[in-house]
Amino acid sequence: MGNRGPTLEDVAREAGVSRATASRVVNGVRNVAPEIQRAVREAIARTGYAPNQAARSLVTRRTGAVALVLSATGGSFTARLFSDPFFGRVVDGVLPVLRERAVQPVLLVAESEPARLQLVEYLRRGGGDGAVVVPLDEDDPLPGMLAAAGLPTALFGRPPRGVRCDWVDLDNAAGARLAAEHLWATGRRRPATIAAPASAPTARERLAGFTAALAARGVVDVPVERGRFTEESGRDAMARLLARHPDVDAVFAANDLMARGAVRHLAERGLDVPGRVAVIGFDDAATAREVEPALTTVRQPVEAMAAAATGLLLDRLDARDADAPETGSKVFEPVLVVRESA
Repeated sequence: MGNRGPTLEDVAREAGVSRATASRVVNGVRNVAPEIQRAVREAIARTGYAPNQAARSLVTRRTGAVALVLSATGGSFTARLFSDPFFGRVVDGVLPVLRERAVQPVLLVAESEPARLQLVEYLRRGGGDGAVVVPLDEDDPLPGMLAAAGLPTALFGRPPRGVRCDWVDLDNAAGARLAAEHLWATGRRRPATIAAPASAPTARERLAGFTAALAARGVVDVPVERGRFTEESGRDAMARLLARHPDVDAVFAANDLMARGAVRHLAERGLDVPGRVAVIGFDDAATAREVEPALTTVRQPVEAMAAAATGLLLDRLDARDADAPETGSKVFEPVLVVRESA
């Protein structure tokens, strides 16, 4: 190659393919055999070839970037962003899929109306080809704003009524039913729940699934306190439950951090877990294994769900000029992970 930089022709020669085939791999065209894609990528690594992004964008009409958007309507959620392992798990699911398809991530946060408007305009002007959005509130207007702007969008969670986009979700009601059924099967007859904030997309389903499963067994008055997905809010909710319902013998919390807070308060009160009060969480984050006793919880495969949402978005981008279904979706099934707390 002399003093010049490596070219696409060099990549093609190194991989043993035509220049046109090498170009298709570089530009992210999907209908190339996996072994050929692998050969071309290995050739790119060996030669040090770096595609001209401006020229590539002219050919593909793509920026080569996708936004990962964390969106909320209830004010600042910075503290939760850095304390809740959920968000790190989302990133862990998104990045490998983008890396495999040679797409760069852009992390964006929208927690106010001006921020949402700026975000939509940023994407409209070419800041990214589309967005994987994690809405933290049920009434979040951002998915509708992105859809109205014609921006390809995949949601972590079901879209609001009337919004058409790709999405993934968990069967949250089924997960809560698993928790209720396990508590009942282990002899708990006075269960309570620490529910999610009423504004959370998952709150209604998890609460309804838990109470419906107990109602089917004759328990129609289930004590409910709400937390804010934080450990401290779970501790406070557990204190309120015991003050109002001292005979509670089991608690289902809508995430593992709140369950951890409940276990912490029970320990402070000298109440044995699970002997006096059984505790079940939701998510199966790393924190579930760090609690003493280790937390029984409902597993939500966050990484796999985030990867699936990213794949749906990238497939949508690849199919924009071809026939494609109006929306794609995938619903994941929860699994109860039984440990020591229940």
